[in-house]
Amino acid sequence: MARRTGFYLDKRNGKFMGVCAGIADYTGFDVLWVRVATVLATMFGFPFPLIAYLVIGWVADAKPGNFYLEEADPEDRQFWQKTRAAPGRSIREVRSSFRDIDRRLRDIELAYTSPNNRLAREIDDLKHQ
Repeated sequence: MARRTGFYLDKRNGKFMGVCAGIADYTGFDVLWVRVATVLATMFGFPFPLIAYLVIGWVADAKPGNFYLEEADPEDRQFWQKTRAAPGRSIREVRSSFRDIDRRLRDIELAYTSPNNRLAREIDDLKHQ
């Protein structure tokens, strides 16, 4: 089974083997900057970056087709990039969001169910007008 948070070659958006597009998808950087960094690293560190590129292109798996369908939503893509970068932080953000929603629901429930005489009076006044 394919892991959603793993590194995959992005052959659909790639130019040669999909390594730079895969790195960009995994890290959240723009693919143009990843490609520029790869070219500069190859120019200044020849032949090691080129060998690493070829090895990654040979060893890494291609991105499963169903992941392309799931990424149609930019919000979904951003969520998975955050999750890959820092899973613990993503979990904390989700928990914080749920705590905030829960707090707001409690406030609404309290306002709705509490005996608020002033509010009841205003509603009765509106009914009798």
